[in-house]
Amino acid sequence: MPKVNFNQIPPQARVWVFASDRPLTGDDAQTLLDEVDRFLAQWKAHGAPLRSAREWKADRFLAIGVDPTVEQASGCSIDGLFRGLQALERALDTRLVAGGRVFYRDASGLPQLVARAELPTLAASGVVGDDTPVFDTSVTDARSWRERFERPASETWVASLLTPHANQASTRSATNSSSVRKG
Repeated sequence: MPKVNFNQIPPQARVWVFASDRPLTGDDAQTLLDEVDRFLAQWKAHGAPLRSAREWKADRFLAIGVDPTVEQASGCSIDGLFRGLQALERALDTRLVAGGRVFYRDASGLPQLVARAELPTLAASGVVGDDTPVFDTSVTDARSWRERFERPASETWVASLLTPHANQASTRSATNSSSVRKG
């Protein structure tokens, strides 16, 4: 089944979001999208073609969706997608399949990347705050991708990393529970 336009997949379509460590523009972006399109055109689960789509945003974010009303992606087909993207990582000198990262818009409006562990420091210095737009790469369906992918940090899981008191409380709690076990 041919790849379709992302707007043609239903809201409940399963979505995987991949984010590049660096902006991909020009030839790099074209290489990524051409290879993804080639993969999606032949993507199958247990021999059945998948009705799939992709969308590219802000020179960093790739969403790939599968229409579950036609056929579900299988574990093997999903593994194939991840393997293909990992091969592209080497060719493009970027990471697409990785965790522990937070993407946000800086004051100039450009997407930026920070390691999750560094976010409290950026919050303390005022670089990132509750109103900072963040990209939720954990969305898993087309509706969420369309409606909630970019939101203020205060409306996402990132909010828990911005509050120094929350971080101190969790550290205190861990310290107290470890001292209880010792005693």
